[in-house]
Amino acid sequence: MTRHLTVFALVTSMASSAPVNPLIMGEKLPELKGEYLTGRAAVLPADASGKVALLLFGFTYQSRFPVEAWVKRFRQDFGIQPKVTFYEVPMIGGMARMGKWFLDSGMRKGTPKADQENAITVYGGTNLWKRRLGVTSEDLAYLVLLDPNGNIVWRDAGPLDETKYQTLANKVRELNPKP
Repeated sequence: MTRHLTVFALVTSMASSAPVNPLIMGEKLPELKGEYLTGRAAVLPADASGKVALLLFGFTYQSRFPVEAWVKRFRQDFGIQPKVTFYEVPMIGGMARMGKWFLDSGMRKGTPKADQENAITVYGGTNLWKRRLGVTSEDLAYLVLLDPNGNIVWRDAGPLDETKYQTLANKVRELNPKP
């Protein structure tokens, strides 16, 4: 039994430290599976296919504040455009995964029904995504903009900043010109 645990620990350690390529501009977003707050399975970039999509990753409770600030600003400009969407993506790892029901329930209560298909909870794989996103502080918002084909066309991190936001907004307008 001890030998099996040792082998398991070694394999787990090797898997978590395996080299991971950072997200690269112009490349398709690696598949990310989670669950919408409605309970439906979520798979990105497939679920965003045909739309310009802003993904807002958060890794701690504290990160929800910059994520929410970015979402609020993004909605002001793009909230009613049918070919533009966003997804808040809380990344939950470690022992917190054991509280999935409790965490999801709390997020559902705090999220209007109309917005529950814009929130995707991801349990596990957080270290992989931290490396892909180049996380330097877990309390920041990490943003990725996808074109309608699921390719990464813009990335940034941090609190809402109007100069950064205008760069993002211009990119969205370039990808989704008004008729």
